[in-house]
Amino acid sequence: MKNLRRKTLAAASAVTLGVGLALTGGLAPAAAVGPDTTFLVLAPQGAATGPAAARVAAAAGTVVASYDQIGVLVVRSTNPDFATQVKGAGVESVAATTGLGSALEEDETVEVSAADVANATGDPTKEPMFGQQWDMPMIHVPQAHAVTTGSSNVVVGVLDSGISSSHPDLATQIAKDKSTSCIGGVTDTTEAAWNPTTSDHGTHVAGTIAAAINGVGVTGIAPGVKVAAVKVVNDGGYIYPEAALCGFIWAADHGMQVTNNSYFIDPWELNCRNDARQRPVWQAVQRAIRYSQSKGVLNVASAGNSNYDLAHKITDTGSPNNLPEGQDPEVREDLTNACLDLPAEAPGVVTVSAVGRTGAKSYYSSYGQGVIDVTAPGGDTRYRTQGAARTLSDGILSTTFDVATKTNGWGYKQGTSMSGPHATGVAALALSAHPGMSPGELAAFLERTSVAQSCPDGVFNLVPLIDPTDPHLYDATCSGGARNAFYGAGMVDAYNVVK
Repeated sequence: MKNLRRKTLAAASAVTLGVGLALTGGLAPAAAVGPDTTFLVLAPQGAATGPAAARVAAAAGTVVASYDQIGVLVVRSTNPDFATQVKGAGVESVAATTGLGSALEEDETVEVSAADVANATGDPTKEPMFGQQWDMPMIHVPQAHAVTTGSSNVVVGVLDSGISSSHPDLATQIAKDKSTSCIGGVTDTTEAAWNPTTSDHGTHVAGTIAAAINGVGVTGIAPGVKVAAVKVVNDGGYIYPEAALCGFIWAADHGMQVTNNSYFIDPWELNCRNDARQRPVWQAVQRAIRYSQSKGVLNVASAGNSNYDLAHKITDTGSPNNLPEGQDPEVREDLTNACLDLPAEAPGVVTVSAVGRTGAKSYYSSYGQGVIDVTAPGGDTRYRTQGAARTLSDGILSTTFDVATKTNGWGYKQGTSMSGPHATGVAALALSAHPGMSPGELAAFLERTSVAQSCPDGVFNLVPLIDPTDPHLYDATCSGGARNAFYGAGMVDAYNVVK
């Protein structure tokens, strides 16, 4: 993948078990012991998980979480033959999730200095830094706020790296009773568990959605709604499948109407359901998403930062993304549309591309005819210089948390991780103004009220100088008419959904 920060995934420590002596017959054969591994075990669709749990126990596994709603067990085992031995009646499929952690797509945070915060110019909204939030007027947030800032009955789940509960722009905005950590596929509702530890990504996302109008810092798109922290990113910066499905189920069972998902699942950018190893993961995630939709949740997802045409999957050159430093990714060729970017390409999920300050596709944003549903501001810090240098203020300004000093602040990021929460915030405003819409109705309304954006002519590339060795690195070609590969149905519009 292009423009994706890669991190090294630390190897899991093996759990050592003692070897016992039999009372008769001398030394007993030692049971083989492997690394402590997490598995997803799927019961047949619609079947109870009891028989699967019995097979797990017989194969020397331990159920750490049971999602009976979708027939999926999260299991840990040191049995190196567990995947083979657990198969049988009551088990449809099984997959180890070791090595299936995907790195959070996270751009560098550029903090706003304390002096700049203090000297920020006031605004009629009473938020001192609103003048630097160019993204808000672009989607008509001030006009929308004249009608409504959102309803506290609407709760948005932020499936991400946690939210700083001490941030002055967010402390009053978090539904603490609906927040949890899902790391390991197991929920932990203690406040420390769902606060950020190694990344402020979720804090930045939450601010775009719902930062308070309180005379401090910035404003969110829907400051009247609540956000819930659903932590799915571990301290290494990875999202494992068991955490993602836990997040979807938690949001569904705790009354959230919208979730924001600024990540992709799996170390492979494209998860192939025709691949024997990846298919169980694909099935489990699909079940979780379908369940959440059945409980009234609209899931919004970012398209990705690879400038990849998701409608024409031919080659994946940037996966897996959890390789050790110095080891090159594999090249997978002749891919088909059986390979999906999850959760962005799951049925019913609203997929969001990114634009910069001019409204043109951000150089990094992935795209695809029939894949992108809407677009929203995500920032583009390179377009002014054709890629040669960055203009930081062309990123998205929102709430931040310095994980080293444990201090709150404000800063800039860019990415489809930033465009996703713009669409999510607009969806939350829409539900506030028009309560009772089903996820399908809300998705259709979001598209219908978007402002169509035309395809640029020819090959599109605003940043030919970003890599002197390859001026065509970010070439992209748009297809379609009023609904097209770059922008889907168009730019989300906060005022259009509430007027």
